[in-house]
Amino acid sequence: MKKTLAVSLAALLASGGFAQAQGVVNLYNWGNYTSPELLERFEAETGIRVNVTDFDSNDTALARIRQGGHGFDLVVPSNTYVQTWVEEGLVQPLDPEIVTDRGNIAPQWVDVDFDPGREYSVPWAWGTTGVVVNTAVFQGDDIHDLGLILDPPPELQGRINVIPEMSDVMTMAIYYAGSDDSCTDDMEILRQVRDMLMAAKPHWLALDYGTVDSYAAGDLDAGMYWNGASMRVRLQNPDFAYGYPRTGYPVWMDNLMVLSDAQNTENAMKFVNFVLQPENAALISNFARYANGITGSEPYMDEVMQDAPEIVVPADLVDAGRFGQACPQEITDIHTQIWTELLQ
Repeated sequence: MKKTLAVSLAALLASGGFAQAQGVVNLYNWGNYTSPELLERFEAETGIRVNVTDFDSNDTALARIRQGGHGFDLVVPSNTYVQTWVEEGLVQPLDPEIVTDRGNIAPQWVDVDFDPGREYSVPWAWGTTGVVVNTAVFQGDDIHDLGLILDPPPELQGRINVIPEMSDVMTMAIYYAGSDDSCTDDMEILRQVRDMLMAAKPHWLALDYGTVDSYAAGDLDAGMYWNGASMRVRLQNPDFAYGYPRTGYPVWMDNLMVLSDAQNTENAMKFVNFVLQPENAALISNFARYANGITGSEPYMDEVMQDAPEIVVPADLVDAGRFGQACPQEITDIHTQIWTELLQ
């Protein structure tokens, strides 16, 4: 989901004001995902300054918080990781005396499997993972094909980026291999996935996450990417289009949570309630170009969001989208083994 308002942890720690200052809250979020206008409005209304530090994957964020001594108050993990954060005691329940507006959460996002009743989290944004491609370079006519990444045509080879998010990559590859279960224990499917990924990697230029500007500038021509980021690319360079792989693609939600060892807990809870206001949630969408899960936010969203092809899924591809699930540990371990080999 990336450098906007990123704050150096080392510099903040050196200043002595990272954790103890009363007028701050420290947010650990995906890079290039936090609306500057949202932060400005929150500070203007509350006097609380938000410091933002970026991470590039769910695994990076989880590992950093597990280490302790991080100084963060808030984090934004994806739905497939929320249960892990809760089970390991890394996050705390939301304070109902401060977080009073959970009723603004859209009904379909309230009693979710990963956080029933929204005891620990609120929606930040939700979207899909698919394929982005430069249609001025790609010579075919089907952009809804993961083969553009896993078995790329010659014109795209060496011009491809893949997001470094294990869950998304493994899920899409498993669907492409023929299973509709992202947590399948079919070893033949998993071996096929491993072989496909390893065979495809030589045709990729990079595994990177902060690539909106690189696509827009024409430094990359295709990739496995998130829908909102792909929309930001298209708004800068209309040659790019977003595809929903017909073999299956993930639907996900990122969620705002308060860390158990937060030093600015009250400020963090205030920020959580702030993003539940429709006009504030819309700022998240207008910046990052994802839907947000808050009822009543649509009138405040940019008109360009209303019928964007990255937001409105083609009718014949709606059923190919599947909401992500957390896999059993033994399956996650296999995914990690494949992922580690791919990154070497």
